[in-house]
Amino acid sequence: MKKLYLASATVWLLILQACGQTTGSAYALMLKGLYSHTIPQLKPEQLYQQLQKAENKPLLLDTRTAAEHKVSHLNGARFIAYENFSLSLLKDVPKDTPIIVYCSVGYRSEKIGEQLQQAGFNNVHNLYGGIFEWINQEYPVYNKAGQTNKVHAYSSTWGIWLEKGEKVYE
Repeated sequence: MKKLYLASATVWLLILQACGQTTGSAYALMLKGLYSHTIPQLKPEQLYQQLQKAENKPLLLDTRTAAEHKVSHLNGARFIAYENFSLSLLKDVPKDTPIIVYCSVGYRSEKIGEQLQQAGFNNVHNLYGGIFEWINQEYPVYNKAGQTNKVHAYSSTWGIWLEKGEKVYE
């Protein structure tokens, strides 16, 4: 079913571009079909504003693969991996901590967010559009060497949604 949404969104992307609409419109359409809408979403600009404050900063959880995280991530994000996620990774985190989960586009992170809510975490948000939308809005990402322009694009199919930054597929 999710593949049908992606295929449909890709067709809409072509139609919208032909009509002069932005890729962002097609991306929003694709995300609407992809998300279950079980976790509140936070737009990149809202998260960026929260991160500029000195106090009560949210805990950022990167739910992508180790290879994706290594290429780049949001500054200060904790890597927790979707594939072998365990709540024991967060045993040191109080249940009322503001938590922002993210992945490439927001699907995997939404699933982790659901698990966090079921475990009693009561302030969980999913980064709308994931790291792709973060980069598309020109917010910074980092690797162990510092700020970078590189982003793991997951696959050529998903990479079409990454408009800014340097795509990496390794």
